[in-house]
Amino acid sequence: MKPDMRVNLCGLELVNPVIAASGTFGYGVEFEEIVNLRRIGGLVTKGISAEPMAGNQSPRLIETAAGMINAIGLQNVGVEKFLADKLPPLRNYPSCAAIVNVFGYAINDYLAVVDRLNDAEGIAAYEINASCPNTKNGGIAFGSDVDMLFDLVSRAKSRSRRPVIVKLSPNVTSIAAMASSAQKAGADAVSLVNTFLALPIDIETRRSRLWNITGGLSGPAIKPIAVRMVWEAAKAVTIPVIGLGGIVTPEDAVEFLLAGATAVQVGTASYADPRATERLAQGLEQWCARHHVARVAELTGALDTTFPNPPA
Repeated sequence: MKPDMRVNLCGLELVNPVIAASGTFGYGVEFEEIVNLRRIGGLVTKGISAEPMAGNQSPRLIETAAGMINAIGLQNVGVEKFLADKLPPLRNYPSCAAIVNVFGYAINDYLAVVDRLNDAEGIAAYEINASCPNTKNGGIAFGSDVDMLFDLVSRAKSRSRRPVIVKLSPNVTSIAAMASSAQKAGADAVSLVNTFLALPIDIETRRSRLWNITGGLSGPAIKPIAVRMVWEAAKAVTIPVIGLGGIVTPEDAVEFLLAGATAVQVGTASYADPRATERLAQGLEQWCARHHVARVAELTGALDTTFPNPPA
């Protein structure tokens, strides 16, 4: 018997728990000739801002020993062009939940995007990128201060006509505290982790290998840390947790589910293999079949934390 791969994510029934992560899957439409979007649970668009943004200068993307570091700078076409050109083709795939990543440098920036998206058809939810620097508060990221995060999420939720997912930064002292703050503010789910702040140095020139000096580390190198953070967040909240960070194989996805994730996002793997999301969705179903898991949702939070050989 085929396993039931459906999961419920804050009221959205996904055909499976595999979602393409923001920033690595374009606006979704770019992949429709490569990936069968009907075979993945959903996709998260590139971050959308109120106005178009050109992003940082090159070099802004480099490979590391076990992943990559990026400083793209949130390049995007802006909300108006997104609504006119990028969103309409996604309506051809109603079974693939289209989640729009929203960002800004002040709360009103976020609200302006949410307000414009509210009337559009074909959007399943919003993912609020809380890793952006709040320019009105000295550049501190919204996701690194519990009070600023609460303010951002509560105001975004009050304006939203759709579920609000909050994407949390890992560059914090307590991910559990941040997840709890997002839940108290009304978030319908949290996704974590975003990239880790990193600095790649060229020892010959004694300069950073990135124009922006620092960037975000992603890929397999961060997976064990990301799994631990998902576990901590899932213990702290009752809303769904979406896990991401270095997922390459179906077994990686299972780790996140066992740690407490309801669904997973696949990011950096799409650079090495543009069909990674579809491959992982299929591989996860096969893994469940081999391990006699009738419903993939049964894996969520099923981690056994008892010591394997307790002392006598």
